Amino acid sequence: MRTFATAQHTGTDPGQCDATAVRASPDGTRAYVLLDGIGRREETHRWALGAARQIARTAALRRDAEAGLRHVYNLCRDDAIHYGATHKAAAVVAVKAPGQPLTVAWCGDSRAYLMERGSAVRLTEDHNNRRVYPPCATYPYGGNRNRLTSCLGSDRADEDVHRRYRHPAVETATREITGPCRLLLVSDGAYEPHEDARHCLFTACDGDLIPTVRNLVDRAVDTAVKTSRALDPNQVYADNATALLAELAP
Repeated sequence: MRTFATAQHTGTDPGQCDATAVRASPDGTRAYVLLDGIGRREETHRWALGAARQIARTAALRRDAEAGLRHVYNLCRDDAIHYGATHKAAAVVAVKAPGQPLTVAWCGDSRAYLMERGSAVRLTEDHNNRRVYPPCATYPYGGNRNRLTSCLGSDRADEDVHRRYRHPAVETATREITGPCRLLLVSDGAYEPHEDARHCLFTACDGDLIPTVRNLVDRAVDTAVKTSRALDPNQVYADNATALLAELAP
């Protein structure tokens, strides 16, 4: 029985630059990865797909989300230092080993949610300017939420990112899993329209895996198109939307 499903929608962009990967180790550990590629080139999509697979393999074998993401982050950082950054992506990784807590690691603004007890619990904190410059009386909209402060493919070390933005290049979280629940990994193109429209993510993720995750990204794109059209009929836009939904057990 399949325990996960993924879905993607290009939105109004000409191509798809996001990627997902799932890998399992012999002991039953599963790693789930989602990358939101920055750009519109086919080469970015191929790079993101390869990076996602490498992160998933490493994370599953090491039974830890941070170990998988940091391994590839450091490889990409070395390339960026020596050859210049050619590809970048926001990345989120989750690993569930039998009998162990769920571990999550991320760089960028892709998110992880846990669907349990009737609510969608967000496990990640965005690496973007909105976090660094939150809304206040002087700037009611805060910083630009689409400007990343960390991402895969960056040439910055933890110390550099922390000095500039007060968070590490790769951040982590751990969550105990006490019963059956669902994990959602999602790109900003998939969660922002739902969040802006105040849709309930838990309700949106309650159903059979494949149609549910497809509907999630399709509705995100439809919502983004309608919202942007209402603001300016000449500037209709919807970002790539990608989501991965998985069943988890203790």
